[in-house]
Amino acid sequence: MTALILAYGNTDRQDDGVAWHVLRDLAVRLGGAFPDTPHEQNELTLPSVELRYMLQLTPEVADDFNRFDKVVFIDAHTGAQPEEVHFEPLNVEFQNSPLTHHLTPQSCMAIAKALHGSAPRAVLVSVRGYAFGFLQDLSEPTRRLVPLAAQSIMEWLA
Repeated sequence: MTALILAYGNTDRQDDGVAWHVLRDLAVRLGGAFPDTPHEQNELTLPSVELRYMLQLTPEVADDFNRFDKVVFIDAHTGAQPEEVHFEPLNVEFQNSPLTHHLTPQSCMAIAKALHGSAPRAVLVSVRGYAFGFLQDLSEPTRRLVPLAAQSIMEWLA
């Protein structure tokens, strides 16, 4: 089984960058390592798992999905979800967005299906952010959620 783990968000906007921290935690759990910032390295390939960090999702990434059995999307949320770590299996469906620079994981999956005739199983793991200032450090409440998010992903991959 192969998996692609896509973390996205802005590490210069405090908790919006939580996905990078979850990705780093996952890398360690899977026997790899990432540096402190994505500016030094933003991809890591391990046996049966590829980890990537992006500022935002792009349509081009969907072209790679046909190489994987599973895809995990990791992002921050601002409280729209009731859980602090929200875990959601994804359907393949195109979603219109009111924002011109916003592509949802579901739409990425729809692009993959349109390109290749199928899409892998996928989940979204969304971590509650509490502060979105112009800092690179996570707030303490969000920092405490990083290992919980990583553990939920490890369990789904197993």
